[in-house]
Amino acid sequence: MIRLDRINKYFGNHHVLKDISLSVAAGEVVSVIGPSGSGKSTMLRCINHMEAIADGTISIDSQPVYRYEQNGRIVIDSEKRIEAIRAKVGMVFQSFNLFPHLSVEQNITTAPIHVLGISVTEAREDAHSLLQKVGLAHKANAYPHELSGGQQQRVAIARALAMHPKAILFDEVTSALDPELVGEVLRVMRALADEGMTMVVVTHEMGFARDVSDRVVFMADGRIIEESAPSELFHAPQQERTQHFLRSILSRNDASRLDVNQ
Repeated sequence: MIRLDRINKYFGNHHVLKDISLSVAAGEVVSVIGPSGSGKSTMLRCINHMEAIADGTISIDSQPVYRYEQNGRIVIDSEKRIEAIRAKVGMVFQSFNLFPHLSVEQNITTAPIHVLGISVTEAREDAHSLLQKVGLAHKANAYPHELSGGQQQRVAIARALAMHPKAILFDEVTSALDPELVGEVLRVMRALADEGMTMVVVTHEMGFARDVSDRVVFMADGRIIEESAPSELFHAPQQERTQHFLRSILSRNDASRLDVNQ
């Protein structure tokens, strides 16, 4: 569903992503963990073309996208094709990004109506079904400022789902929430995983990464250092950099279970 092949990204002279290669199969949940500044969020933004890569290839649904080589020349996709690709890959952000002047229902229906071209009636029906899914059916006419952070984030997830994407990218979606609100968002994400949604999740929630993911990717210094099944990465990490990171963030009891040299 998603494939990155040796992609690189620079901000000025700063080399942010260094030869990143990653494949995500349809229906797979991949959690990306690592220290701040390791390039995790930038990688997601490149997948959705919110940031343009310097070189390498990104493929979505088995097709190269955005910028790629074809018949010996570099092809740059049109804005129309980029928008069509983005419709396949939703994204949910840390900061919610809801339109403050629109109701919850309007936040969810605007893109399907104007981008997908579906009718207002169909969009509203879909919105109410999605709000039921995320436990907010009673908030359709509310405005963002009337919602808690957790409720706003659940609306943002419903908005992404309204485009009927084949995959969703989650960029540290719980990091701006009060601790007591994190659980309600993670429950929605767990339900999506159970339904088979393809998900790439940049997260600091180690419990989610360990319990829900099919695979966990550890990034540091702009590189993928290690990736494996959660049981392997959390309990027997192979790389010293991964071991150091996990010891620094896990509780003493969790860290003591790591099968690494102390």
